[in-house]
Amino acid sequence: MELTWFGHSNFKIAFGDHTLVIDPFFDGNPTAPIPATDIGAVDLVLITHDHGDHVGQAIEICQRTRASLVGVFDTVNHLIEEGLPDQQGIGMNLGGTIEQLGVQIKMVQAMHSTRTGAATGYIMTFPDGYCLYHAGDTSIFQSMELFKVFHKIDLALLPVGGWFTMDPRQAAYACRLLGCKAVVPMHWGTFPILEQNTDTFRDALKEFAPDVVLKVLTPGTPVQFG
Repeated sequence: MELTWFGHSNFKIAFGDHTLVIDPFFDGNPTAPIPATDIGAVDLVLITHDHGDHVGQAIEICQRTRASLVGVFDTVNHLIEEGLPDQQGIGMNLGGTIEQLGVQIKMVQAMHSTRTGAATGYIMTFPDGYCLYHAGDTSIFQSMELFKVFHKIDLALLPVGGWFTMDPRQAAYACRLLGCKAVVPMHWGTFPILEQNTDTFRDALKEFAPDVVLKVLTPGTPVQFG
């Protein structure tokens, strides 16, 4: 599995012959090294919530590539009103699991605001069994601990920026709750109001979750996982 971070919470995951993207915020994202038009072929788009820095260019990508889009039911309906082709929208809700491209995709809660539906995260189990959690925008919450009852999370993608999401110390403690093997920090460095580096997160991991492997990605640089 090849994981590419485009800054903020924007990721591309390539596996087998398939590609999925999560929260494809390119235009207006100062950390994205390419425009949305250069993302290439996409089979599936996941949206965590309806804020502009997470929906990003999802509709345009789906229109161009014919990718399906997964999101909470109400948000998908809103995006259809905004131009997403109706047949490409896949609405679901918290606690639900669907299978797309051979990936088991469970929608889980995130503690954050949203105009439509609810803010969400995704726990994805790929065909080879690799388990990846994208938390979306969220604060820390105690029931994160329940996720490890049902999933052995290999890699967690967690916001560390503070102000709008967990700060670095809370994100480090979230790793302890999740029992994940490795973590990629996201939602930092994009704008001046956010945490500008991962130093505090690195130190907090040593305190709260010393066995968790920290993977700091560079926007636009693919990394192999799994």
